[in-house]
Amino acid sequence: MNPTSAVAKAQTSAKYPWHDAKGDQFDVLTDIYQQNTNIAIWQRSVPATLFDAGESILATNSGLELSLIVTPEEANAAVTKALGAMPMATVLSEDIAQLVDMFCCLFDLRRAGLRLTALDRAMCPRFHVDKVPCRLITTYQGVATEWLPHHAADRSKLGLGNQGKPDEESGLFKSASDIQQLCRGDVALLKGESWQGNQGAGLIHRSPQLPDQTRRLLLTLDFMDD
Repeated sequence: MNPTSAVAKAQTSAKYPWHDAKGDQFDVLTDIYQQNTNIAIWQRSVPATLFDAGESILATNSGLELSLIVTPEEANAAVTKALGAMPMATVLSEDIAQLVDMFCCLFDLRRAGLRLTALDRAMCPRFHVDKVPCRLITTYQGVATEWLPHHAADRSKLGLGNQGKPDEESGLFKSASDIQQLCRGDVALLKGESWQGNQGAGLIHRSPQLPDQTRRLLLTLDFMDD
């Protein structure tokens, strides 16, 4: 995927209302280049073996915190080496390598910052925006990320604007029904505040609360400066 062609596709998008891009084909991710889109979600069909791999890795290493800087060419080998002899590690490594390749191709990156983390609690429990250009996330096991549509949020209630009140009481959103949630296996691109021209419009999101005795396996990919 060429970012130049993706930009051309969205030349006139600013005059249309904000929308959330969703689809079951991977090319929906190119919609993140549209000026009026701050989340693109590939609602992919995931084989059961991939979810089994995530569950197996959580059972084997419940404290996993993997952080790597990889190129598309080396991602598979690097993740496989880092996971070692964990059961079904190859299945997960291959999927991660494909996502690294797609991410780097879409944004014309030479390498990506990769984090694969096992969580037993909400890592970022409050709604917030990221000060990054764009971040890829997918949840291999457990409940997935919650987010707010652009039109449903009062951004003045973020951070100190919440005056110490919980998200549900701060006025950030009007109804719990405004909260959207990704599904396990979804691949999402979250546009951040550092995307050129997107100041004040980064996707508002938070980590989900995890039920007791459950864990989450989360992958994130970020831009890396050369």
